Amino acid sequence: MTVPAAGSSRPQGNADLDRLIATLADLLAPAEDRLVHPGDDVKRPLVLVVGAPRSGTTLMTQWLASTGAFAVPTNLLARFSRTPAVAARIQMLLTDPKYAIRDELFDLAPAGAAGGFASDLGKTRGALAPAEFAFFWRRFLPTQEIRALGPEGVAASDVAGLRASLAAIESAFGKPLAMKGMFLQYDIADFAPLLPKAVFLHVRRGPVRNVTSLLEARERYHGDRRVWYSAKPRETESLLGLDPVRQVAGQVVHTVRAIRRGLAAVPTERWIDVPYERFCADPRSSWDALRAKLAALGDDPGPYTGPLNFAASRERVADAALDAEIRAALAELGEEA
Repeated sequence: MTVPAAGSSRPQGNADLDRLIATLADLLAPAEDRLVHPGDDVKRPLVLVVGAPRSGTTLMTQWLASTGAFAVPTNLLARFSRTPAVAARIQMLLTDPKYAIRDELFDLAPAGAAGGFASDLGKTRGALAPAEFAFFWRRFLPTQEIRALGPEGVAASDVAGLRASLAAIESAFGKPLAMKGMFLQYDIADFAPLLPKAVFLHVRRGPVRNVTSLLEARERYHGDRRVWYSAKPRETESLLGLDPVRQVAGQVVHTVRAIRRGLAAVPTERWIDVPYERFCADPRSSWDALRAKLAALGDDPGPYTGPLNFAASRERVADAALDAEIRAALAELGEEA
């Protein structure tokens, strides 16, 4: 097994935490069952952020959270991924200002707790910062990783349970939900009819920068760029025998193409394509596009009040040889750099 490099962000196991989470899940399960009603579905649009790994999906989710217009799964909520409807109400009790009594719990929700835009390989800091929420998706889908499920995998998914759980979370917060939907992104055409309120927000980064960032993520997470990191498109098996640069180029290109194919089968009012660099330069335009889609679905989030721009994340600039190698790998795939 590869040993993580010094300073790696690879998570370490925490058996005590796992036991406590499991104990609380068992204790809270009866209460969750009272809040989750079979047959329910979200009443408002459900914004699902999709995109290749290291394309800007975390920043996009943080941005949506910062507007206050959406309820976004938090790091606190993620600790209760098996009972999120109960957890949503606990979170509100502890952190929502309207339930405050003379600031006795002010330290649980310091100013800006949900408004920061820093992250480390998709992991945010702060109880109210957006979470990946992977354990939640794994409850309803027949997979432990982000990968293509195919028609059989989609059919084996507990979509009714997913919809009912999302509805219970939405009911608690009284806002539209927004979250990463990368567990669905390789099968959008099949999932979209099953989630009729979903609006897909596709973050798409320049391919050279995306590949460079993903290579760095492999090194930081595994200590070895030869070890696979994150999402697996349908073509993963054919990529495994290639060198790391061609693997990652294929991972990015095939992921983007799969998302585009899926979105092409969905009505245009239910998705938005957001180039990462354009978003960073002018987030207001992305908000206006999203607002128009949501307003057409009966839920106008209001005018934009967020940052005027973001500094586009720039990992170390690839050296000339690596840059040329990445561009050559993209060209082999028929992708413009």
